[in-house]
Amino acid sequence: MDALENKWRGKGLPEAALKGIPALSIDADAPRALLARCPAAALTPLVVAEGFGPTVWVKDERGRMNLGSFKALGAAYVIAHEADAAGASDMALALQGRTYVTASAGNHGLSVAAGAAAFGAASVVYLADTVPESFAGRLRDKGAKVVRFGASYEQSVEAAMMAAEENGWTLLSDTSWEGYTEIPHRLMEGYLAMAAEAVEQCPEVPTHIFLQAGVGGLAGAAAAYFRKTWGDAPRIIVVEPEAAPALHASIKAGESVVTEGPVSAMGRLDCKEPSMIALKGLARDADAFVLISEEESAAVLPKLEAVGLASTASGAAGLAAMMLSDLPVSARALCVLSEVAD
Repeated sequence: MDALENKWRGKGLPEAALKGIPALSIDADAPRALLARCPAAALTPLVVAEGFGPTVWVKDERGRMNLGSFKALGAAYVIAHEADAAGASDMALALQGRTYVTASAGNHGLSVAAGAAAFGAASVVYLADTVPESFAGRLRDKGAKVVRFGASYEQSVEAAMMAAEENGWTLLSDTSWEGYTEIPHRLMEGYLAMAAEAVEQCPEVPTHIFLQAGVGGLAGAAAAYFRKTWGDAPRIIVVEPEAAPALHASIKAGESVVTEGPVSAMGRLDCKEPSMIALKGLARDADAFVLISEEESAAVLPKLEAVGLASTASGAAGLAAMMLSDLPVSARALCVLSEVAD
C-alpha cells in the first residue's frame, strides 16, 4: 500500500488549479426529503465487522433501493429532482420524451436507467469493453440501451458526450470537468443521504474513515459531510487502485492530472481522471490518499464473505486499506461496502 499525506488538508488546492469549479454541497436535507418520497428508499444498515482487531463499522450499501450499490442515490436523485421540477400531474410520465445518456462502469448506469424508467424517460449507457457483460445485461433489464465503445471508461465518457450533443440528449455523468458541473454537483448531493445516515447510526465518532474512490464522487461528498459534522476528529483516508491513481496523483501534482495504468480488477474504481468537484473537496477534507494493489484488494474478500459481507474488490477497497493500516485495537474505523458481489 502506497500512502500519501495530503499537504493541502484544510486549505484545498490553489484556486487557479480549479478555477470555476463549485464547492461541494453539504445539505443532506434536500436529497433526503426527495428520496423519502420514493417507495424503494430505505435506510441501509451500519453493521459491525468482527475479527479485524479495532472496531469496524461498515455502512452496507449492497441493498440500496434494490440497485445493489450507493450509486442509487446519485443519478436517480438527479432525475427525480428534474421530474419534480417539471410539475407533471402524473410523475410516471413527467419526463416523457427525454433521453438521458451516460458512460458507466456499471452501477452509475443502473441508477440512470432506473431513474429514467421511473419517470417516463429513456436511457442510453455507454460501456467500455472492459465492463463485464453481466453489467450490460442488468442495464438492459432496467430498460437502458447499451452501447459498447472504447477500451477505457474515459473513452466511453467521450462517446457519451458526443452522443448527447448529436442527439439533443441530456448528459448525466457522475464525473465533472470544466464547463460541466451542474448535474454532477447535484448527483454528489444525493450521496449525502448515505453520509447523513452513517452519522446518525455511528454510536461514537470514528477515529478513521476509509473511502474508496474512482472519480471521487462518493468520497468527496461523504468527506465533506463528515467534516461538517465531526470536524477534524476522524482521519479520512481515500483509497484508489494502483492502476488508477487519479486523485493521489492530482494531490501530489497540486492540480488535476490524467493518469495511466493497466486495467484493474477494481473495475468500478478504474478511473484515470478525477472529478474536479470531488478533487476540490477532497484536497481540503482528506488526510491521506492511499493506493492498493490488485492482490491487496482481493485479500479482504474471503474474510468479508465469512462474516456475511460479500462484495467485490471495488466495493470492499476501503476495508482492504483499513486491514493494511495496522490500526490500534482502540481505533474505531468507518468503511463503506459500496456494492453487492457480482
